[in-house]
Amino acid sequence: MYNLFTIGDAQASLHAFRDTEDVEQSQSQSQRRVRKRLGVLSAILAALIVFLIGIIVCFIRDPSIFKDLKLGPSKIQFVKFTWEDWKVGFVKAAIPQIPLSILNSVIAVCKLSGDLFPEKEISATAVSMSVGVMNLVGCWFGAMPVCHGAGGLAGQYRFGGRSGLSVVFLGVGKLVPGLVLGNSFGRILGQFPIGILGVLLLFSGIELAMASRDMNSKEESFVMLVYAAVSLTGSSAALGFGCGIVLFLLLKMRQMEWTSSVGFFECNSKSSLHDEAGQFQPLEA
Repeated sequence: MYNLFTIGDAQASLHAFRDTEDVEQSQSQSQRRVRKRLGVLSAILAALIVFLIGIIVCFIRDPSIFKDLKLGPSKIQFVKFTWEDWKVGFVKAAIPQIPLSILNSVIAVCKLSGDLFPEKEISATAVSMSVGVMNLVGCWFGAMPVCHGAGGLAGQYRFGGRSGLSVVFLGVGKLVPGLVLGNSFGRILGQFPIGILGVLLLFSGIELAMASRDMNSKEESFVMLVYAAVSLTGSSAALGFGCGIVLFLLLKMRQMEWTSSVGFFECNSKSSLHDEAGQFQPLEA
């Protein structure tokens, strides 16, 4: 009888173990399916799909765009600059743009790149040289001023870009419409829905704002908020940059004065204690 009970308990435990294994296998299979679905969804280029939807909306809103499209690249013309052009461009465009270009195109790009890709180092010298060469070459052919931009980096990372291949894909996506449709492609871009563009910029801005999580002190957060508030209120990044630099220097000077005053008091206290100890030394016989 004891043996029968023992055999029955062993069989029951064996069945329970098998049931547990079946449950674990089913859970692992369901987890694999979920991971597979998430992998498929993450591989979908959401930004590209949204952009294509915007292009379709352009043709729906204004079917006359079809008539304005012309195949073939436009003629490239060499731009001739006068001395007046150089003077106006330097005073009204270059000088006001220098603070924004240094911050957004060099410093912010290097900082954001270090946060997103800690294993890859990028130097401010290489980024600034790249921006300068692009503009020096493109201006002679009527190109708009270009830069790398922290917003573009944040947007590409937010929508799935993790390597230099995403930039290659972006370049090809710009070259093909330009070579196939030329200047007529601007007719399509002129009708692109602002709402769809705003959604893309919103996600890029959120990703860029997430970089402020590494603020280590209240002082740094305060400087950031003041810089952002002045830039948005005054509609001038240069004004915000100047106020931020002045505030940062004032806080640093205050910290240095506090440190020096604390060190001064510590030295005085140590010297006074040393003098008091010398007064109470026993006299030698």
